[in-house]
Amino acid sequence: MLVLSAEVSDAVVTVHARTRSGVPAGCTGCGEPSAWCHSRYVRCLADVSLGGRPLRIDLSVRRLYCENPACSKVTFAEQVPGLTVRYQRRTPLLQHLVEAVGVVLAGRGGARMLRILSVTLSRCTVLSQLMRMPLPPLVAPRVLGVDDFALYGDTYGTLLVDATTRLPLTLWEGRDAEQLSHWLRAHPGVEVVCRDGSLTYRQGITAGAPDAVQVSDRFHLWQGLSRRVQDIASAHRGCLAAALPPASESDPAPIEETSEDIAADTRAGRHARRLFDAVHALSSTGRSHSAMARELGLDRRTVRKYARARSWQEVMRRPPRKPSTLDPYLDYLQQRWDEGQHSAKILHEELQTKGYLGHYQRVKMAVAPLRRGLPLDEPRERPPSPREAARWITTHPGRRSPHINDRLPRLLDHCSELRHTHDLVRRFAGMVDNRDATPLQGWLDDLSNSGLASLAGLAGALQEDRRAVTQGITTPYNSGVNEGRITDVKLQKRLMAGRASVPLLRHRVVLIAHLRRRYADRPTLLPR
Repeated sequence: MLVLSAEVSDAVVTVHARTRSGVPAGCTGCGEPSAWCHSRYVRCLADVSLGGRPLRIDLSVRRLYCENPACSKVTFAEQVPGLTVRYQRRTPLLQHLVEAVGVVLAGRGGARMLRILSVTLSRCTVLSQLMRMPLPPLVAPRVLGVDDFALYGDTYGTLLVDATTRLPLTLWEGRDAEQLSHWLRAHPGVEVVCRDGSLTYRQGITAGAPDAVQVSDRFHLWQGLSRRVQDIASAHRGCLAAALPPASESDPAPIEETSEDIAADTRAGRHARRLFDAVHALSSTGRSHSAMARELGLDRRTVRKYARARSWQEVMRRPPRKPSTLDPYLDYLQQRWDEGQHSAKILHEELQTKGYLGHYQRVKMAVAPLRRGLPLDEPRERPPSPREAARWITTHPGRRSPHINDRLPRLLDHCSELRHTHDLVRRFAGMVDNRDATPLQGWLDDLSNSGLASLAGLAGALQEDRRAVTQGITTPYNSGVNEGRITDVKLQKRLMAGRASVPLLRHRVVLIAHLRRRYADRPTLLPR
C-alpha cells in the first residue's frame, strides 16, 4: 500500500492511499490469486483517532477479474490484510475497539466513551455491533453450576456456569425444570451439577442428566439452617434478655418479666399485640388469610405472618442497636466535667490523646445533657435481637469475640431449646468441617425429633435431597462460582438500567467474562 498524501484539519485527519498495481490478490470466492485489474474505486475507512482527531483513510483499491473459470465470481475487490474487511467501513482496529467498548459499557455508556475517543456512534449502533459479535462455541462442561437470579420484578432467570473454567455458558428467562432438562439433553457430557436446594432444578437435572451427580451447595445448606435458627430465636424472644449480665449479683432482676414489660410498654409492642389478638380472633372462626386481610385492611402476607406466630413477641420489630465509639470514654467525660472543664472542644482534644477517633460533634452532643443539669446518657446494653442470637449460635467457637463468649453461655443455660439448637448446629458444622457425612442420618433424625417445628421442616426437606446433601458435605464442589457470576449479572443489569433484553444480557455476560479472561491472561510488560 502506498500513502499518497495526508491532510490535517480541525475536524478530521484524512490520509489518501492506494494499493500497488501488479500485486496478485486472492479471490474472495475461490481463493485463487489474480492480478488482472478490472477497475479501481475509493473506500472510505474510519480508523482510531490520531492526535485527538478522527482519522479517515481514503483508500483506492482494485477490482480484479477472477482467472478461475470454475469460480462463481467474475470480479472481486481486493482486501488489504489488517486494514480492510468485506462490507466494513471501519478498520479492524477500530472495529475491535467499538466491540470492546460495547461489551464493557453497553449502549449509552459505550457511545459516550467512544465520543471521548473521537469516534461518533449512536447507542443503537454500539448495541448493533455488540449483537453481531458471535458467542464463543459452547462446549458441555464436566462440572456445571446452575443458579437463578432476579431478572425484573417477580421474573427470574437461570444462569449456567462452567465450574472448571469459571466462565458463564448461557442464561435464559425462567427457572422451570423443562428448560434445564432440555439444555442438558442437548449438551450431553455433564458429570457433576452444583445447585442450591431448589426442587425445580433438582427435577430438571434428574430428567435431563440422570447420571450426573447432584451437589447441594454447602453455603445454601448453612444459610437454610441459619434461617431456622433465627426463627427459633424469634419464637423465644423473651429468653434473649438472659444473655445480659445481671445489674447486681446480689439482687438480680427477673429477666423474663423485665423484657416483656419493656417490649409491652413500647408503641411497637402495643401495635404488635393488638394485631396479634385481632388476627388470632378471626383465625379461630376458620376464615382464610385473604378474608381476614380484607376485613382488617392489612396485606395478606402480614396476616399470614401474624397467624403463624405463637406470640406477639415473635412479630414485633426491635430497633437496631447502635453502639457509640464514645461509650468507653463517658466516665472520663463525667470526671472532667465535675472538675470544671466544660468546653466540648477541649474535651474532644483530650479524648483524642487517649485514642478517641470520633468527631467533635459527637462529644458536643454527649455533654449537652450536662449543660442542662441532667446526667450523661449512659449506654444501656439491650438484649440481642433474634438475628444476633442466631449469629452467635452459628459462629464457630474459635471466631467468637469475648463479648459473645461471655453472653452466649448465659443464654443457653436459660433456654433449653436454644441450647439444643446450638448443639445440633455445632454437629452439622463438624460434619462440614471434617467432610464427613456419616453422622448425617442420625443428625436428621435428631432434627426431626427435636420438637422444634422449624428444624423438623428442614429435616424433611434435607431428607428428600439426602444424596445431594451428602455430596455437598463430602465433595470439594460448591456453588461459589455461581454466586460470583450472579453478582456480575446484576452489575451488567444496572449498567443498562435494568432494561436489557435477555439476548443482550446474555451477550454481555458471556462476552465480558471472556474479555476479562483474555486480558487477565495477557502478560504485562513493566520496566525493571
